[in-house]
Amino acid sequence: MPQKLIAPSFLAADFGNVQQEVEMLNQSETDYIHIDIMDGVFVPNISFGFPVCQAIHKHAKKPMDFHLMIEHADPYLEDCMKAGAEIISVHYEACRHLHRTVSEIRNLGAKAGVVLNPHSSIDLLEEILPHVDLVLLMSVNPGFGGQNFIETTFSKVRKLRAMVDTINPEIIIEIDGGVNDKNASELFKAGADMLVAGSFVFKSDDPAQTIANLKKA
Repeated sequence: MPQKLIAPSFLAADFGNVQQEVEMLNQSETDYIHIDIMDGVFVPNISFGFPVCQAIHKHAKKPMDFHLMIEHADPYLEDCMKAGAEIISVHYEACRHLHRTVSEIRNLGAKAGVVLNPHSSIDLLEEILPHVDLVLLMSVNPGFGGQNFIETTFSKVRKLRAMVDTINPEIIIEIDGGVNDKNASELFKAGADMLVAGSFVFKSDDPAQTIANLKKA
């Protein structure tokens, strides 16, 4: 039975008030704080580095979910751990030796996730599913917040749910990009466990209530 977890993306938070934003998440029904690391190479944008992650971790009472949108993840896995990562997800499209990378994430003590871009087929994951704890499906092209949800994601979630239930039922299925109150319910029904929402949460009038509403979707 899929869970209903919400992971607000800190990329959309007010960086002039990091402590205040984290404390809001602490007091909300947030399950994970989603941390987007971008390198300007794998994706056409740069987000923030580990000093900011450590500042978030200093105040966070919720677990941190790191999404590495970078070409070379391996040298930064220990930095993620030092900055409080409980989940570290890397892109299928960026990792030359994916099994080695997810094995190292687990060896460091975090849950290992693999991420697929919108154009990548679910079938690519079959060999790695026994070795990961989470699969993150991008429902927008990675690199920028506030993009429109790609509708074909629903069918990808259903297909992935069937694969996961057969190969490794403990896997968490996470969706990131364009998540809002219009598609959250259908994503959960399709088999998603965790939804990432950035702009929809942080730009709302009452972010904590928006998080609560998404969990009830």
